[in-house]
Amino acid sequence: MDFRGKKVLVAGGTGLIGTPLVEMLVDRGARVFVVSKDDPSRAHCNSSFFNLDLLDYEYCLWACGNMDYVFNLLCVKGSPATARARPATMFDANLLLDVNLLRAAREKGVGGYLLTSSLAVYPPAEIFSEDDARRALPSQNDIFPGLAKLAGEMQAEAYRIEYGFNVSIVRPANTYGPHDDFWSEGAMVVPSLVRRICGGENPIILSGDGKQERDIIYSEDVARGMLFVAENEIYEPVNIGSGIAVKIRDLVDIIARCSGLRPDVWWDILRPSGDKKRVLDTTRIKSYGFEPKVSLRDGIRETVEWYNNNKNKPNTRFNPFS
Repeated sequence: MDFRGKKVLVAGGTGLIGTPLVEMLVDRGARVFVVSKDDPSRAHCNSSFFNLDLLDYEYCLWACGNMDYVFNLLCVKGSPATARARPATMFDANLLLDVNLLRAAREKGVGGYLLTSSLAVYPPAEIFSEDDARRALPSQNDIFPGLAKLAGEMQAEAYRIEYGFNVSIVRPANTYGPHDDFWSEGAMVVPSLVRRICGGENPIILSGDGKQERDIIYSEDVARGMLFVAENEIYEPVNIGSGIAVKIRDLVDIIARCSGLRPDVWWDILRPSGDKKRVLDTTRIKSYGFEPKVSLRDGIRETVEWYNNNKNKPNTRFNPFS
């Protein structure tokens, strides 16, 4: 799809991935409408912002009215500890947000739709390939958000079969960057480490042995990948990741070097640390011609700089766990 002059709804357009995605759409000449529960100050100055709770189906219908395309970036995510403590909050929100918005988009005749899914849909494995998502249940570490997101994908498949409504589905890797959630109980691994290291915590006690491996990708690369999928009308699920396994202890070292601080790190092997290795197979999206641009070191440097410039400002993010 050519987005020039199109009316585009970005649900979740004030967050980690939504912020760069909205900027890219504005640069392409789209008329961008952002819906979010965050403070309006987070919205792009050249977008139209609406603070709506899309758990309410009537608001979804209103938001999708007269839209040419919808990007659904809505997601309630959290650290492994949050996922264990708040599974109902995560399951209900992720399920309802996906189901409501896609149903409303079809009813309102929206021309195109992209669903942001999650690597949580995958069963336990070291390498996640797209066709493996329905082979077995998601990992027990991701069972509730994984099943909720998988239900959204199944809804998209059902709409394709019954209504001929094609939906693009992307599954991003562990995403980090500016505008992330650095402050709440649900902060993920990169923002949590950035906050603790840049805050001068010393020593830092971390779960596991640091040898856990993750696929980590910069938010702007994910946004570019989403636009690539939408513009090329790709309708089979695609992973968006680096395809590179990064050890958590190496990630800690990079963040420390970029911050100019070198705290002592103590590894607590008795604490739960999640699956040993989780890396996306990016063969499919590469076959279409997409490659990430930002190296881990450059992305972490940008993230640390943004955090240091914004850490003392009021937190304007909506917290679904409050």
